[in-house]
Amino acid sequence: METGHYFDSSPAVRSAPRTVTLALPDLTVELRTDRGVFSADRIDPGTRLLLLEAPPPPGAGDLVDLGCGYGPVAVTLARRAPAARVWAVDVNRRARSLTTANARSLGLGNVTVVDPASVPGDLRFAAVYTNPPVRIGKAALHGLLSEWVPRAEVTWMVVSKHLGADSLARWMGDAQGWSVERVASRVSYRVLGVRP
Repeated sequence: METGHYFDSSPAVRSAPRTVTLALPDLTVELRTDRGVFSADRIDPGTRLLLLEAPPPPGAGDLVDLGCGYGPVAVTLARRAPAARVWAVDVNRRARSLTTANARSLGLGNVTVVDPASVPGDLRFAAVYTNPPVRIGKAALHGLLSEWVPRAEVTWMVVSKHLGADSLARWMGDAQGWSVERVASRVSYRVLGVRP
């Protein structure tokens, strides 16, 4: 039996390409997806809520889709802020390949798809948008957020209440001293705005 996780660098599951529709009030696009990436069979409801409820991206500067998967957040940011540079970041090679293909097929030249280590360490971001990989475990998730949140003016994230959204918000506020604002709470998800 093939096993693996969407946060593996090279998914072990066999490829089974398909397309999904991302429908938002300001855009509707078809995206290529595949097994071995996050929410391969549909637009994740948390991701959709993030795109509906988080404030629009700044019109310019560097933006990050952290844990981009096949790219629904990255392509939305790129469409909403055509003068910005969108960094689509993921450890998963298959996810990066899909995001590259999706951005290219939509004519979005302002998307740069990379693994985390390829983002220049001194780069600061106007905003990070993320549906973070909570299933990597608490220690790894805290490490990931500790690395990326301080590099941005603001981080907009969505986390399931059932996967610890409230305890994560407390950790970010109490342990890290970051400003944490709940922007929305719907369909068992929290959308949070975090400022270092």
